[in-house]
Amino acid sequence: MSDMPTLTIGNKTSLLPIIQGGMAVRISMAPLAAAVAQAGGIGIIAGSGLSPQEMLKEMRAARAVTTGVVGVNIMVAIRRFKETVHAALEGGADLIVAGAGFSRDVFGWAGEAGVPVVPIVGSARVASLAERFGAAAVVVEGVEAGGHLGTDRPMLDLLPEIVEAVDIPVVGAGGVVTGADIRRTLEAGAAGVQMGSRFAATVESSAPEGFKQMYVDATEDDIVIVKSPVGLPGRAIRNPFSRRMAEGEFPPIERCISCLKKCGKDYCIIERLERAQGGDVEDGLVFAGSSAARIHDVPSVAELMNRLVSEWNASGEGE
Repeated sequence: MSDMPTLTIGNKTSLLPIIQGGMAVRISMAPLAAAVAQAGGIGIIAGSGLSPQEMLKEMRAARAVTTGVVGVNIMVAIRRFKETVHAALEGGADLIVAGAGFSRDVFGWAGEAGVPVVPIVGSARVASLAERFGAAAVVVEGVEAGGHLGTDRPMLDLLPEIVEAVDIPVVGAGGVVTGADIRRTLEAGAAGVQMGSRFAATVESSAPEGFKQMYVDATEDDIVIVKSPVGLPGRAIRNPFSRRMAEGEFPPIERCISCLKKCGKDYCIIERLERAQGGDVEDGLVFAGSSAARIHDVPSVAELMNRLVSEWNASGEGE
């Protein structure tokens, strides 16, 4: 087994210092989160784009098959943030990861349930604020990450400042694909890593085969920054839809369910993410991290975790 350290967040400890990123819409669901938890990491169900009822159902489904650590990732920017958090807590979530905005209220809701809150931060200032409100840990997401980006700085550049600014565990996210990447991030002061893109291309991910194949086939030139109505830039894999957006051609919004508290109304992001998850990878939005270009296969979660441990061990030899 590995000499990889464990990761303790609040009252929960995982055998491996690996959190699987929360990928919406409906990419990281119960099957992926449960498999990661079962393999010794922290599995995360993405709540954005799910109704509170679906959130509860997914959380219960994961809880039914693993005693490992399973949490949720919910964007503060969604309109039904409160109801979705409460559904996750009711379903037995071990931790709440909150990104795309900052919520003071979530600390109270989760605190009453004895569940740790882990905000995603892009600066030492926000990390310190989170700690003051009672965060159990923070995730530092660098510019390499997939989906919505809150910073233009690389994760390893931000990490030392944030580790210095707080006394809680700091988790590095963005560009982590291999065991060597994990070692590099922990040596820079992180207590653990969060990996999204690498887990999107696994057997248990709820992404369709065409979506996973786009990750396998992507080169660095295929990974682009796109405009998002959330108000933050996003990172995705180039396809006909992203090309049209780059030319300022946005599809009309056919039905708006007001899923976001504030929306730029350029196009309906939920609808485009759902299209991709449904298999339409030409006209949908395929979010990915910059590291997708380094992903060349679709292993099972168990295979991937064993590989990460082997790579970690190999990268430390000779030290």
